[in-house]
Amino acid sequence: MGHAEFTLRDQAQTKPISLDEYWMPFTPNREFKAHPRLVVRAEGMYYWNDRGEKIIDAASGMFCCAAGHARKEIAEAVHKQLRELDFIAPFLRGHPKSFELAARVAELTPGDLNRIFFTNSGSEAVDTAMKVALAYHQARGEAGRTMFVSRERAYHGVNFGGVSLSGMVNNRRRFGPTLPGIAHMRHTHLKENRFTRGEGAHGAELADDLLRFVNLYGAENIAACFVEPIAGSTGCLIPPKGYLKRLRDICDAHGILLVFDEVITGFGRTGQNFAAQTFGVTPDVITMAKALTNGAQPMGAVAISTRIHDAIMAAAQDGAIEFFHGYTYSAHPAACAAGLAALDIYRDEALFERGRELAPYFQDAMFSLKDARHVADIRGYGMFAAIEVESDGVAGHRGHLYQKQLFENGLHLKTTGDSAIVAPPLIATRQHIDEIRDKLERTLAEI
Repeated sequence: MGHAEFTLRDQAQTKPISLDEYWMPFTPNREFKAHPRLVVRAEGMYYWNDRGEKIIDAASGMFCCAAGHARKEIAEAVHKQLRELDFIAPFLRGHPKSFELAARVAELTPGDLNRIFFTNSGSEAVDTAMKVALAYHQARGEAGRTMFVSRERAYHGVNFGGVSLSGMVNNRRRFGPTLPGIAHMRHTHLKENRFTRGEGAHGAELADDLLRFVNLYGAENIAACFVEPIAGSTGCLIPPKGYLKRLRDICDAHGILLVFDEVITGFGRTGQNFAAQTFGVTPDVITMAKALTNGAQPMGAVAISTRIHDAIMAAAQDGAIEFFHGYTYSAHPAACAAGLAALDIYRDEALFERGRELAPYFQDAMFSLKDARHVADIRGYGMFAAIEVESDGVAGHRGHLYQKQLFENGLHLKTTGDSAIVAPPLIATRQHIDEIRDKLERTLAEI
C-alpha cells in the first residue's frame, strides 16, 4: 500500500496530511485512501466536504444526530462542563449530571425501566445488558440460566458479547470462537412482506422459534432473548404484526428476560420515545446509544426494570459492590452534559412529535421509488427506511457502488449489503425529504 495524503483546500496555510496512520473502522481502507471522501463541516441537515460541496445527511450521521448537526446548545453545555469538571472516576464517586441524566432518561422509558446504567457505546450497552441478565438470575438462585437467544441478521455491536449475539455472518466468521450458549432464531425478512409499508402480515409465528429453544434446551438454562424491535444494520427489517407480543408472552411464561436493543430505534425514530412504546410491548431491559447525546459525545445506556435492579441489590451483602461491572468513562461529565442538552432540544422542539407527523410524507417518498431502476425491495417505519437494490451477482457490491455515487451526488447515507438505509434527522422538512428522494432516484439510474 503506497503513501496516501490529502490537502485541505479551505485552510489558509495548506499542509499535506498523511492518510496512512489512521486505520479506519468498517472501511475498505485501500479504496478510501486512493479516493478519500472527507467531511470538514456540518450544520443542520447538511455536511460540507473538503471541496466546499454541500451534502444532505439522509442518515442522521449514523442514526445519531436526530436534532441535526452542530447544535450550539449542546456545544455550549459540553464546553461549560469541561471548564467546571472535566473528569471524575465513576467508581465510588459521582457528579450531579450523571444522576440528573439518569432521571431524565427514565422519564422517557416505558413501564418500570427506571434504573439507568451508563456506557460509552451501543456495543458496551449490549454487553452490560448480558451481564445484568446473568446477575439477575444468579440473585434469584437460578445461576444455571446462562444461555442467550438472538436472531439471524441481528446486529448487537462489535464486542465479543454482541458479536456472539449478532446474526451477521461477516461479523462472526473471522473472530471465532464466539461465546458459547447462544442460539439464533430465524430472521423475519420474508419475501411475502416485500414492499410492505410498516409491519408485515406474514411471519409472527417465527417468534415460536424461542419456544422451540425452550423445549430443546430447557427454560431453566436460558437467561434472556435479545431483539432489535426493528433490525437496523441489516436494512430496516420491521417485525411482522404480533411478533414482538408473541416473544413477550413466551418470555413471561418461561422466566426469560426480554431485551430490546434500541440503539437505532430509540429517541423518536419510530414516532415515540422508544420503539417499545410504538409497538406496545415493554421489555425488561432496553439498550440505547447514538441519539442519546445527538452524536455529540460517545455515550450509551441500559435501562433496567426496577424489579431486576432491586433483586440484584438485595442479593448482595451490605457494603459489597452489587454489580461488579463498569467503564472508566461511564457517565463522563461531558457526555452527561451533552445528553441533557440533547434531551432539552428533543423536548423543547417537540422533535419526536415532528418526526411522527413527517413520517407519512417520508414513507410516501421512499415507496414512490418502487419502480425505479434496480430496486428490489423497500421497507419502512416512522422516519426509517431501506431501499434494497438488486444484486449484481456479488453480494453488497451494487449497494457499495450506490453509496459512493450518492455521496458524489450530494447525499450521505450508510449501506449494508445491497440496502441503502435512510434515517434523516427529525428536524427535516418536506423539502429535505424531496431532495433526498430525488437524489436517491437519480443515482439509481446512474449505477
